[in-house]
Amino acid sequence: MNKQYVIFTDLDGTLLDHYNYSFAPALKTLEKLKQQNIPVIANTSKTFAELVEIRGALQLNTPFIVENGAAVYIPTTFFKHQPIGTKLQSGYWVKEFSKPVSHWLELLENIKTGFEGEFDHFSNMSIEQISQATGLSPHDAQLASQREYCEPVLWLGDEPSKQLFVQASQELGASPLQGGRFLHITGECNKGQALSWLFNEYKKCNGQADCYSIALGDGHNDIHMLEVADIAIRILSPTNPPPKLKRTKGVMTSSQCGPSGWAECIDSLIFS
Repeated sequence: MNKQYVIFTDLDGTLLDHYNYSFAPALKTLEKLKQQNIPVIANTSKTFAELVEIRGALQLNTPFIVENGAAVYIPTTFFKHQPIGTKLQSGYWVKEFSKPVSHWLELLENIKTGFEGEFDHFSNMSIEQISQATGLSPHDAQLASQREYCEPVLWLGDEPSKQLFVQASQELGASPLQGGRFLHITGECNKGQALSWLFNEYKKCNGQADCYSIALGDGHNDIHMLEVADIAIRILSPTNPPPKLKRTKGVMTSSQCGPSGWAECIDSLIFS
């Protein structure tokens, strides 16, 4: 254990099971990481409200990245000094990479006339509809609905219309990102940009020279972080092929899906 690792992980389909959102198969590995003081940092499309609850269940007190890299939340006890460019908010230092969700809702309002009936989006959906579309319980759907920086779009039309929709939103300044179930309308931010910023802050604040970042993900919206991390781990999905990467070195692919694959790869890389 002469190397220091920082682990950045997607949640849905990666550390959490794609179907039931369980992380039970990874619990023993998470405990070993905690014993070795190896930070596990969620890097996810989920909201701040969701992360507060999930981090409690996972017993994590580390920073976390929300809404596909839109913002980084750092507990004020994690670093000795407040990182430059952050604001203090509810016990966290927050680094923002995107405009607020109100900006993206206004954008959707401006383009919806050309795509009537072809999409729905979170702020227009009831908690019951979000629950049905995501498989989340009503309670968890309520947490998921509390977007701060991006708006998830549920596409109902065909693929050609979807591409026109993406183009129209890009022309108005959005950077749409396809997640597992939703097209996220947000700014020019991604999980890789947020990972790089936070990892650099970690190395500066901890004086760590021999420090390596590990990224784990299963979907298209994980590609940016998988490309920039020192070690990329692709987690098999029961529904999608592994993310296609440009890099060929420092890449692992699990043989199992979800949290079982997560534990398999981390155990092999760090504890074998």
